[in-house]
Formats: sequence, structure tokens, C-alpha cells
Amino acid sequence: MPAYEADLERFAGYDAQVLGISFDSVPCNTAWAKSLGGLSYHLLSDFEPKGEVAKKYGAYRHSDGISERALFVVDKAGNLAYVDIHDIGDQPDNEDLFAVLRKL
Repeated sequence: MPAYEADLERFAGYDAQVLGISFDSVPCNTAWAKSLGGLSYHLLSDFEPKGEVAKKYGAYRHSDGISERALFVVDKAGNLAYVDIHDIGDQPDNEDLFAVLRKL
């Protein structure tokens, strides 16, 4: 998440908005963001019903009830333009997202 924070101006240059979403509750998300020194973008909660958004987007790991790390780019028409789902421990390179945004 800090990598997105560091590149917020670049995302804004593509007229893109960064949003985070977590299985944790709002108070947990708030505490986590505070531990990072704060976030300048919204961190949403997929807490109740737990993982409902992750399930709808195919990022839910049923074997242990958590989400994979997933990146989605939604275009201005509301269409899903890019999906990248991989292991929760992997941090993708923002350059991959910028390549997608350049094409939109």
C-alpha cells in the first residue's frame, strides 16, 4: 500500500483514483493506515458480509477464507478494464498499472 501512496500524483496524472479494500473492519483499517503514517486515499472495508466484494471479483481464497492481492482497473464507463490477482504476499509493480492506464 505504501507504493500506491508514493505514486498518487502519477495516478492522478492518468485521471485515476486509488482505492484500497480489506477484509478487516473499519477500526482495524484505520489503525493499520495510522501505523503506516496515514494514507491519502480511501481504504474500504469488505468486513460484513466478510469477503463479499472479494468473492464477486474472484479474489476470495476459499481454502482459508482470505483474499488474494488483487488489482482492478475500472474505466470511466464502469467496465472492468484490467484484473491482476496473485498471492497476497506479492506486491506488484505499479508500472504494470501505469501501462494499463496509458491504454485507456
